[in-house]
Amino acid sequence: MMASDAVASPDVETALGDLQTHLNLIFARTRTLWRESAARISPELQVGGYKLLTFIDRAGAVNAHELAERFEMDKSVVSRQVRMLEELGLIESRPDERDGRLRVLTATPSACAELAELRRDHGVRLRTVVAELTPEEIHAASKVFRLLSEV
Repeated sequence: MMASDAVASPDVETALGDLQTHLNLIFARTRTLWRESAARISPELQVGGYKLLTFIDRAGAVNAHELAERFEMDKSVVSRQVRMLEELGLIESRPDERDGRLRVLTATPSACAELAELRRDHGVRLRTVVAELTPEEIHAASKVFRLLSEV
């Protein structure tokens, strides 16, 4: 019998309901945090552009096709966001050395610095929130999020 076929006990059902409630709250808080973070970088920066920018920054260099696949976005949406990021001076574009038809996107040094500052601020907030947890509890929470990210 598979785990999904098993009948969950009332305790498990209650715990899963609680987990779902808190995940919904985390997702809502994340959307708010994305809006706030985008506005800190530039008042004109949209959330979608912010998410693309953070990915470009972490990846180092990426092309628009990879962004569209990664974020499951239409290429035209990615193209508009990339154009906005370029206009705001947050990314630079250059021809791909391997395939001249593609453009390689990189975050500008100023965007990298602003994102690093945001990550530091977010890290401080996270440390404050989890300060009462033991390292084992933090590892357990991390395992839950890792497993959920694989669903």
